[in-house]
Amino acid sequence: MSTHRIFNFSAGPAVLPLPVLEEAQRDLVALPGVGMSVTEISHRSKTFEALLARAIDDFRALSGLPSNYRVLLLQGGASLQFSMVPMNLLGSGQTADYIDTGTWADKAIAEARKVGAVNVTGSTKATGYNRVPVASEIALTPGAAYVHITTNNTIEGTQWKSLPDTGDRPLVADASSDILSGPMDFGRFGVVYAGAQKNLGPSGLTVVVVREDLLARSSSSLPTMMNYKVLSDNNSLYNTPNTFGVYILGLTMKWLKSMGGLAGIAAVNARKASMLYDEIDRTGFYRGTAEKESRSVMNVTFRLPDEELEKRFDKDATAAGLDGLKGHRSVGGMRASIYNAFPEDGVKALVEFMREFERTRG
Repeated sequence: MSTHRIFNFSAGPAVLPLPVLEEAQRDLVALPGVGMSVTEISHRSKTFEALLARAIDDFRALSGLPSNYRVLLLQGGASLQFSMVPMNLLGSGQTADYIDTGTWADKAIAEARKVGAVNVTGSTKATGYNRVPVASEIALTPGAAYVHITTNNTIEGTQWKSLPDTGDRPLVADASSDILSGPMDFGRFGVVYAGAQKNLGPSGLTVVVVREDLLARSSSSLPTMMNYKVLSDNNSLYNTPNTFGVYILGLTMKWLKSMGGLAGIAAVNARKASMLYDEIDRTGFYRGTAEKESRSVMNVTFRLPDEELEKRFDKDATAAGLDGLKGHRSVGGMRASIYNAFPEDGVKALVEFMREFERTRG
C-alpha cells in the first residue's frame, strides 16, 4: 500500500527531507555492512563514532564554522539551554543582557533569572512582538557576561535581518527555527544553540556551538551533564546520546550539501517566503502580523478578517491536505512554517488554496 504524504506546515517537529526519510527507512532494519539497525548500534562502536564525526564535520563545513568552535550534540532541547547558558557563562556578580523579541525569548529570560542577574533590553513586548528592535532601542550593560537573542521567533513570525552590535560581549543565540536556513557568520557568536526538530533532524537532539575560550567559564561545581566543558571534552559522549538523531542529522547535512549548501537553500527559502507574502499582501483579505522589515522567512504568520473565518480556513485547509496551519494558541491566527525541507510545491498549493478560499468566502 502506498503512503500519501500531505503538506506539513507544522512549526515542529517539522517536515524532514524526503530523501533523508527514504534512506533512514532503508537503514532502519540494518545498516549496510553492519547487520544491525541504526537504532541498535552502540554509541561506543566505531560505526557510531564514524556517524558522529561525519555529522559534525559536515555541519562545520556547511556552516563555515571557525576552527576555534566546538559542536556539541546534546539532549533536552533548546529549553534546557535556557538554563545551561547562564549556568555556564554567567559568573557571580555579572549581568547577562537579553533582548526580548517573543515568547521563547521571554522563557529564556525567566530561566536565566533563576541563575543570576538579567538585564532585559530592547523588548518589543509592548507592540505584541510584531518586530525586532532597532539599534537605538538596545542599551547594553557595560561588561555584560553575554548578550542573548532569539534569531527567529516561531510564534510571532519575526526574524533578525542583521545582528546587534555587542562589542566585546559574547553574543548568544537561540537559533532553533532558522539555523542553517542560509549563510550565517558563526564567528560573530559566542554560543549558538538549536533544537534539531525544525531544520536539522528529529526532536530529541540539540546542537550547541560553543567558542572554545568560553569553555573556561564552565565551573567544576556544575552538575556534570550541565557542564559545557565536560560535554566538549567527551565529544558529546559522556552519556548515551540520541544516536538516531545524530544519524538523521548526518543525513540532513548530506541533503543540504546536495541543495547547494546554505547559499542554495537560502535561495529556495527566499522564493517560498516571497511567494506566500505576496499572496498575503495581494488584496487585504489576509493580513500579515509581523512588520515587513522583520518578517520571518521560516514562519509566516497572518490573520483573516475574523476568527470564524480562521476556523473555517484551518478546517478546509486540513481537508485539502494542508496540515498544521493553525497559529500558536497564545496568539491565534494562522501560521505556515516553511523550513528548509518544506517543498516549494506545498507553498504553491497553499497559495492556490488561499485564492480559492478568498474567492468563495471573501
